[in-house]
Amino acid sequence: MPAPRITLSVVSHRQNALVNKLLGDLARCGEDLAIVLTENAPDGTAFATSGINGPLEIIRNDRPRGFGANHNAAFARCATPFYCVANPDIRLASSPYPALLDALKGDHVAAAGPLVRSPDGAVEDSARRFPTAASLLRRLFAAPSGPDYPVDRGPVEVDWVAGMFMLFDSRVFRALGGFDEAYFLYYEDVDLCRRLRRGGYKVLYIPATEVVHDARRESRRNLALMRHHIRSAVRFLMM
Repeated sequence: MPAPRITLSVVSHRQNALVNKLLGDLARCGEDLAIVLTENAPDGTAFATSGINGPLEIIRNDRPRGFGANHNAAFARCATPFYCVANPDIRLASSPYPALLDALKGDHVAAAGPLVRSPDGAVEDSARRFPTAASLLRRLFAAPSGPDYPVDRGPVEVDWVAGMFMLFDSRVFRALGGFDEAYFLYYEDVDLCRRLRRGGYKVLYIPATEVVHDARRESRRNLALMRHHIRSAVRFLMM
């Protein structure tokens, strides 16, 4: 069996049942991956790993860590040329990796993300322009205006793609030090893409390949998460 080219990191915060659905999708897609699963909080549901053929490592935290810290810790186990981060609530009808890997062959391309749909088939705004104070206020008080970038023109160079599913060139991810762990939740993906672009690298949006994301928008209902969201937005705007 050839060595995997991609290490996949998935972090579960009492979401093992969702992770198991994603693992089932990956098994059906036939992908050869090295997988790092992080249990960020105790979960009564065990990981269903019997269908995994490639290397597997499970990290169980003694206390919860942030998005960036968890994925950076998983990356420390990465020995493959590409590194993928994915949310537990991602579902795959087919493998997005061939198209994303092809995109990363381009000059100075360091990260790529697929088109993301909601369970009802709507296109989510997973590829966006960098936020400003004005754009954040508009998002807070106005109805969503739709995706920032076209989905019918092939690969598009974008400001940033959402961390729900991102594929990186491991060499560049390592050179930049991964995610900034000062962001506990939210904006880690925006910040990293900004640092990539400042370093002369490209971030591509690949609408030709898709994943499904059950976006819960918990930060709009949970006050603690809302505070994290606001704090991270302020930090990003100040940097």
